[in-house]
Amino acid sequence: MQVPFPTPTAATPSGGINVPGMLPVEESYIENILRLNKGKLVQINSTYEHNKEWNAKIFHGIIEAAGRDHVILSDPQTGKRYLIPMIYVDFITFDEPIEYEYPFGSGAGPLANYPPR
Repeated sequence: MQVPFPTPTAATPSGGINVPGMLPVEESYIENILRLNKGKLVQINSTYEHNKEWNAKIFHGIIEAAGRDHVILSDPQTGKRYLIPMIYVDFITFDEPIEYEYPFGSGAGPLANYPPR
């Protein structure tokens, strides 16, 4: 009797595993997109639950840095810098094209042959 040998999987740089026959694990996280767009002017819309003074705030500024749980903006008009926890970020708008390097090549290409996860 032959015992089936498990199909090998490939680990991604972020520690995820790509399963043969399925789409690769995506790595286009918000902080990576913000890092690609460092130096661009953005508007960050955020909400803060249970805040008596204001529960929603809009920040305008230039992206200085971004981490897994935060983004740092600098306001070019006031020189003020903001450290905004990602947990409060609802969405971000850009007034110019966004840099976005999809990690698995451009277009549908060979990914069109894989079933969705």
